[in-house]
Amino acid sequence: MMAFQRTLPLILLTLTCIVAAGIFIALFNKKSTTNYQPCRLPEYVIDSFVLVKGGGFIQGKDAVYPEEGPPQKVFVSSFKLQTTEVTNKQFAKFVAQTGYVTDAEKGTGSAQFLESETPWITSSWWSLDSGATWKTPDGAGSNLEGRALHPVVHVTLNDARAYAEWAGGRIPTEIEWEYAASLGLFDPLEPESGMQAPDGTPRANVWTGTFPDNNTEEDGFTGTAPVGCFEQNLIGAYDMIGNVWEWTESRYGKANPRFTIKGGSFLCGSNYCRRYRASARQGMEQDFSTVHIGFRIAKKIAK
Repeated sequence: MMAFQRTLPLILLTLTCIVAAGIFIALFNKKSTTNYQPCRLPEYVIDSFVLVKGGGFIQGKDAVYPEEGPPQKVFVSSFKLQTTEVTNKQFAKFVAQTGYVTDAEKGTGSAQFLESETPWITSSWWSLDSGATWKTPDGAGSNLEGRALHPVVHVTLNDARAYAEWAGGRIPTEIEWEYAASLGLFDPLEPESGMQAPDGTPRANVWTGTFPDNNTEEDGFTGTAPVGCFEQNLIGAYDMIGNVWEWTESRYGKANPRFTIKGGSFLCGSNYCRRYRASARQGMEQDFSTVHIGFRIAKKIAK
């Protein structure tokens, strides 16, 4: 616990960087569903996986921030990737069957984003909430009513690993995740095509307006959205860009035991944190959780 307290200032600084580093920048191939209704995906789709066929790609392509490069060509073997982010309903089933207790529930709490009255002070954006857990996402006294199909949040990498093992899968590596997201782009020549269409139509749940004090809700949401509220990408997966950051099983740098998160979140906007791109990446301690980090799992191809 003391180690956790010592690293808390660094963690909160990392969270600030995730959403703020861009302050001065930016002034299946076959649909798997029929009769698609936004935010109302059938349960069999949420429980499904898309096939990601192996191949080569350029990792770190079209970098915006220093940590995203340099570009390198890599080969990825075929694997299966969960069609959506893991939902509260799915995670609740796991907890009910195993009795699992998340890291946040053990007393450490989880990080909450605050719409501050002093938005010019970056440290005012985040607070460690001792009552925030996956089943009380807004803090003590809150619940999951109406959020069964929202992505589970306030989960650490440890928690995600435990769920993945129970579900017969694993957490994807950063290379696997980025490869799948790159294949899914609507326009390979436009890195932000996963976030919006050429005419500006939203394709992901991100921050619209001026971060952090004016969210215009042009995409229909201020916080997390139910999975599948935006069109699936070209490999058939939903929400790989925006909504919540997603854990990967790849180390982030050589320093402390930090792991890479991918995809950006509902807190990424055009004036802050332009990380709604396949190549974007940030690091997070494996035993820390926030309101804007979730996950999806991968599986091996059966032989």
